[in-house]
Amino acid sequence: MATFLYKLGRLAFRRRHFVALIWVALLTLAGVGAASAPAAGSSSFSIPGTEAQKAFDLLEQRFPGASADGATGRLVFKAPEGEKMTDAANKATVAKTVTELGDGSEVVSVTDPYKTNAVSKDGTVAYISVTYDAPSMELKDSTRDALEAAGDQARDSGLTVEVGGDALQAGAEPGAIGEVIGLAIAAVVLVITLGSLVAAGLPLLTAIIGVGIGVSTITALANALDLGDTTSTLALMIGLAVGIDYALFIVSRYRAELAEGRDREEAAGRATGTAGSAVVFAGLTVVIALAGLSVVGVPMLSKMGLAAAGTVVIAVLIALTMIPALLGYAGRKIRPAGEKRKKSAASDKAAEKPNLGTRWASFVIRRPAVVLLLCVVGLGTIALPATSLELGLPDDGSQPTSTTQRRAYDLLSEGFGPGFNGPLMVVGDAEDSADPQAAATEVTDRIKGLDDVVTVTPATFNKAGDTFTITVIPDSKPSSTQTEDLVHAIRDAGADVKAGTDTDVLVTGTTAMNIDFSQKLTDALIPYLALVVGLAFLLLIVVFRSILVPLKAALGFLLSVLAALGAVVAVFQWGWLSGLIGVEETGPIMSMMPIFMVGVVFGLAMDYEVFLVTRMREAYVHGESPSQAVVTGFKHSARVVVAAAVIMMAVFGGFISSSESMIKMIGFGLAIAVFFDAFVVRMAIVPAVLALLGKKAWWLPKWLDRALPNVDVEGEGLAAHDAPKDTDSDEDRELVRV
Repeated sequence: MATFLYKLGRLAFRRRHFVALIWVALLTLAGVGAASAPAAGSSSFSIPGTEAQKAFDLLEQRFPGASADGATGRLVFKAPEGEKMTDAANKATVAKTVTELGDGSEVVSVTDPYKTNAVSKDGTVAYISVTYDAPSMELKDSTRDALEAAGDQARDSGLTVEVGGDALQAGAEPGAIGEVIGLAIAAVVLVITLGSLVAAGLPLLTAIIGVGIGVSTITALANALDLGDTTSTLALMIGLAVGIDYALFIVSRYRAELAEGRDREEAAGRATGTAGSAVVFAGLTVVIALAGLSVVGVPMLSKMGLAAAGTVVIAVLIALTMIPALLGYAGRKIRPAGEKRKKSAASDKAAEKPNLGTRWASFVIRRPAVVLLLCVVGLGTIALPATSLELGLPDDGSQPTSTTQRRAYDLLSEGFGPGFNGPLMVVGDAEDSADPQAAATEVTDRIKGLDDVVTVTPATFNKAGDTFTITVIPDSKPSSTQTEDLVHAIRDAGADVKAGTDTDVLVTGTTAMNIDFSQKLTDALIPYLALVVGLAFLLLIVVFRSILVPLKAALGFLLSVLAALGAVVAVFQWGWLSGLIGVEETGPIMSMMPIFMVGVVFGLAMDYEVFLVTRMREAYVHGESPSQAVVTGFKHSARVVVAAAVIMMAVFGGFISSSESMIKMIGFGLAIAVFFDAFVVRMAIVPAVLALLGKKAWWLPKWLDRALPNVDVEGEGLAAHDAPKDTDSDEDRELVRV
């Protein structure tokens, strides 16, 4: 591996014009494809194998004209103080609005609240429901404008009018200001770490090119592959973070090789062969973790994972080829590590002083048990809130109070009860029943007898008379445990009905879909964790040629991800410090958050493990004692790993400013997880454990050592390629002219 990448790095350095041209051409091609591709439609959301999805599919089959996947909109009216929505003037305003909305080209139906009992008991709130023939993301702008214009006209009469439903749904807004701030912080960290603007610019440039190719490709394929907005947002988030970090590691190693006295082409080759090998294996762990999301069985999650994994692959390839090429263009503008400090005898003595990484590692090695205990207890305490984790999916109730969707949600809750925003649809398949009408009556009566039920509508049959639907309004809000219990109670009652009437009773609707989605992800978490951690464990055995080091890496990851989940619960569910990051509404944690964090954070955690411990392994195989190898690893890698972690935190933290609650939660969760894993687990727990294990840390059974392939991440095979150490070679002078 190291020898191959060494040759690749030197080739890219020499053929830099060709390499740069290839990547610019790929970026251009992806950009043209994204610009010319048809606009992406609505990203379908399906959960194969769940009862809610089965019911949804049955509705599409038995009620073909119902536009089951069509967008819906609601205009919610509230009468002024002292008036009722049943007053003549207010009824006239609503009737006019119903007529105006019915003229829309994409409108299927508009309900009159006075004919459908859509007026609250106290008469102060009423609503109009509008059904469209196209999904929310495929609605024309003119249709959305007409919905909002109807609300504006009704407001002119003195009524309070808000617009809800998914008809106004728009793409996620990641928060451009936060992203810019994140990149600015990354740039500052790079300048401090690499010592020059030119060196700092290379990781930023290559990361932006990689993300540009990845996101543009996703945009170009979005319509054909049914990819949603969140897919490109995740790819952007992950691609920027790993793209900067991977390039940083190679550029930093390049400067270290220059400091050893190697000429620039040789230094580029060796940096690619050593740090590049670590990049390859670190990238593989991230790809395994992201691609492994496919085993969950949720198409949307699979697409997000595969798209992000593809962006990571691009980041790895760019780091291995374009970074050496750009190093060739930079020439002597990138100086050897520590060159500025060696201008006098006094500075030479200062340079010999142990750096912060060396001093920290020495401190941990002297007190490994104390450091290990404090870190484990600290992370364990932060993880405690995770025991109260409640899962759900965001709805209009989690929107900022400044949005009309949230205000419409609140008005409906005020007028009709908190459960009105999460109705349950009960679907009865009476195709095999001798008396469908009797079956529908029995289902209705059983549901009315359950707790937490406010309203049960009469059964509505299809034209064939073999399928019926019943709408159930719970007494509790959609994300509550009481509503979840009600869904299970209806399904239990349906099983009894099935036994007596041969009628399948299924529960669906947005609320039921969310409940089934959460359960499916919870059930898949352990198998997914076993698969991803197992594959990465085997990969790390090959890299480190050790059993205990990969085991320690996996256990440390579990500790950091549990602590991160605890922090997410404390902020987004309990509301602790929520005002600092703009969380306006607390509630259940997004259903995909635990399994998503496991996938992404595991890959990123293994990045730091590989970059930090490979340097220790390199020192150990060259004859240093286990304790000294730990110190040497920190001496050369701690500064860069810390910089990489700060950059990742800055990039992920930039997404906290998003107005989309899901993106905000992902950004915060990943940023805090990187902090715990990099600064607590990798910087403290890892050296403490290695100090306690000593030589046992690098133990590997002889039979396994013979069976494993030798990937040579440490670059031992590069000794045969030693070149003259001459940083002032003719080639360098030629590079300056170039």
